[in-house]
Amino acid sequence: MEENVSNDPVVAIVGVTGAVGAEFIATMDKRGFRISKLKALASARSAGKTVSFRGQNVVIEELTERAFEGVDIALFSAGGGISKQYAPIAVKAGAVVVDNSSAFRMDPNVPLVIPEINAKRIRDHKGIIANPNCAAITALVPLWPIHQNNRIKRVIISTYQAASGAGAAAMDELVESTRANLNGQVYTPKVMPHPYAFNLFNHNTAIDPETGYNDEETKVINETRKIFEDETIAIGVTCVRVPVLRAHCEAITFECEKPITEDQVRAIMAQAPGVKIVDDRAKNYFPMPIDASGQDDVLVGRIRKDLSDPSGHSISMFVSADQLLKGAALNAVQIAELLPQRVMA
Repeated sequence: MEENVSNDPVVAIVGVTGAVGAEFIATMDKRGFRISKLKALASARSAGKTVSFRGQNVVIEELTERAFEGVDIALFSAGGGISKQYAPIAVKAGAVVVDNSSAFRMDPNVPLVIPEINAKRIRDHKGIIANPNCAAITALVPLWPIHQNNRIKRVIISTYQAASGAGAAAMDELVESTRANLNGQVYTPKVMPHPYAFNLFNHNTAIDPETGYNDEETKVINETRKIFEDETIAIGVTCVRVPVLRAHCEAITFECEKPITEDQVRAIMAQAPGVKIVDDRAKNYFPMPIDASGQDDVLVGRIRKDLSDPSGHSISMFVSADQLLKGAALNAVQIAELLPQRVMA
């Protein structure tokens, strides 16, 4: 095994050929994330191909049980099954795993981290740190500073989730099916359960027959309570897949313990880390996926009183964030940047 003579970590990316894998590479490059060596890991069919990192071609290696020798940090984005199988192997080999799947999020021994909210939980890790669900991150980055100022009792969220949340294949299907539709051709869905072009549908995760909630909605509810460390917060969620390539949007209405005004929310948002206000009523210009795509911040706008609550305790707003960045790769890299000095330079 080649010895790492640098103090900078050896970083492995598991699922390097996927949409989030590509963003891991781009995000590390953009943020000047210091590493001594990149190990690009994927399935056997991708082994031998290359990915570009900082002007050099890195040969993709097959993901095997021996792939983590000498690795300090492993960024996983290859699905829950792969994470369950290989994350413990990576930890045993000495790596710290930042996992983008849902495999470990609700494990009480695994920190579930959004650095703007609970970075202190990183030090509690026992080898694995979980990256939250993208829809949860999009909502919680702006909600947390409000919650700190005036506790949120109840939140209702409706999501408008882009193809990027289902991976590169879903993004390709949206493009291909749209092209076919415009050409008057019939397109049979291969990735999504329903026609995607000029359509929207219930999020493509399993429905709980008892509650009627899909798996994405359940994730948002459970992860919000874990991250906020508040089991009593009331949450209602409706998750919908929309024909947008990249960047999720969410309509959010929240109720606080004490009265709260639009101006108070704007003042809190103006100081909130990871948030950018886009709220121009005169120009009818608010958060949009086209603007959020490629941006690190969560865009927040449509900040207004909830007219259904005459008590003045509730506010409605609309947010958008890049699912591949803050909803996935950026959040994971931020976590990696905060790992203890024994790993980082």
